[in-house]
Amino acid sequence: MTTLAASRQFDHAAKIVNFDQETICPPKGMADQGEVLAMLENQSFRLTKEPQFTAAVEALYQEKEDLDPLDRALIKHLHRDYSKSKNITPDKNLEFQKIYNQGFVDWINAKKHADFSLFEKSLAKVRDANLEDLSLREYDGEKPKTKYDALFDDYEEGMTEQDLDAAFGAFAERMTPMLREIKTHGKKIRTDFLTREVTDVQQQEMADYLLHLLKFDFERGAWTTTEHPFTDNIGKDDARVTTHYYPTNFLSSMFSIIHECGHALFMQLQPAEDYDHDINDLQTMGMHESVSRFYENRIGRSRAFISLIYPKCCEIFPQVFTDVSEEEFYEAVNVVEPSLVRTEADEFTYTFHIIIRYELEKRIVNGELEVDSELPDKWNTLYEKYLGVTPANDREGILQDVHWASGFGYFPTYAIGNMYNAMYYNRMAQDLNIEETIRAGRFDIINSWMAEHVFKEANRLAPKDWIRQVTGRDFTPEDFLAYLEKKYSALYEI
Repeated sequence: MTTLAASRQFDHAAKIVNFDQETICPPKGMADQGEVLAMLENQSFRLTKEPQFTAAVEALYQEKEDLDPLDRALIKHLHRDYSKSKNITPDKNLEFQKIYNQGFVDWINAKKHADFSLFEKSLAKVRDANLEDLSLREYDGEKPKTKYDALFDDYEEGMTEQDLDAAFGAFAERMTPMLREIKTHGKKIRTDFLTREVTDVQQQEMADYLLHLLKFDFERGAWTTTEHPFTDNIGKDDARVTTHYYPTNFLSSMFSIIHECGHALFMQLQPAEDYDHDINDLQTMGMHESVSRFYENRIGRSRAFISLIYPKCCEIFPQVFTDVSEEEFYEAVNVVEPSLVRTEADEFTYTFHIIIRYELEKRIVNGELEVDSELPDKWNTLYEKYLGVTPANDREGILQDVHWASGFGYFPTYAIGNMYNAMYYNRMAQDLNIEETIRAGRFDIINSWMAEHVFKEANRLAPKDWIRQVTGRDFTPEDFLAYLEKKYSALYEI
């Protein structure tokens, strides 16, 4: 499809502009950069609205069972997108893109000044754009039960509020009392050395070491720094990773680079034929977050991994580790400390951050909560309820994450990802001695298993079908909850 190829080229250019905007674009250049980005994205959208293209998609969809499996996956995806966007004109799409790009600019400014009022109007416009988008949609099959179901389905096809409420309800029921027990009776863990000052050069050296260790392909990828770490798949041979340096929080960059490397490995190790058939970007966000957090937490915070990297940490950060044992380091990277900012949250409390934003955005989308000056207070109330902490300002509260600037419905995928990877970690353990493989630094073995079992069908299956194929079981939060209970009971001796 020449139209599809042209659309993909505009997408490629848009990703480059977006990467520039989020990395080296000067503050005063961001608005203009956003205009260019919106134009490129709109040109891609216009191409997919051409009558010949949409007619071809409709015709092929009717004959999809006769297609090659990879082409069938592509046509099902294109038809699903077409059904949702067929009533959205290119001008309306451009209007939406400008709202989201202005939202990003306003979020940056509001966060800088720790003032939600500077973002409030843009956020209301983002909500209105999301709702108008939904009002114009048609669906291949049954219409979603709620507006939030419709938005979440964009990111995690087939998953619903009901699935999220059940999973998050189970988490809160079991982890809330355990968090109280840890805070009240848990062993004291040493963390004083985590805030010792390091240089950007040292953090750069550590990030480079970790990327090499995990087998990131530098011939097909690159990395740099940004305000809010992310990874972008520019093309088949161009996966870009970012991190952020804090002089008194060296763990932040370490674990963000491991997390983003996980995303990049998913991109670099998916089947080459998926690129040939234009289905290389069909993985859901929950799938992607499952992989990034698999590398960040199940590997990165494991005792075996800490044992592996401890000598290098001592070498790169001598001023930090001069009086720190390997065991103290392991305990510190797994310390449970209810905090204000999701990206700096420990593995145990992380999901509470997701639940908080989910509770708010679900109500906003479903028309039960307004975007107004009281929203930061509602945010703060939930932080006190779940974590016992209260933000001192909007920067460390409601403005901490950029995601709402581009729309609602994305956030639960972070937590769903944790639940996916707990399931396939247990499946991997049937084939590998994971701890010993990590201690030996054999990430080629782990990556190969992931490529064969986790990555191979990710572009071709809906999430519930995919996790069932990977593990042989239906989706459940149980593996993740059991993992947390076992690990943190031992760590805190409770």
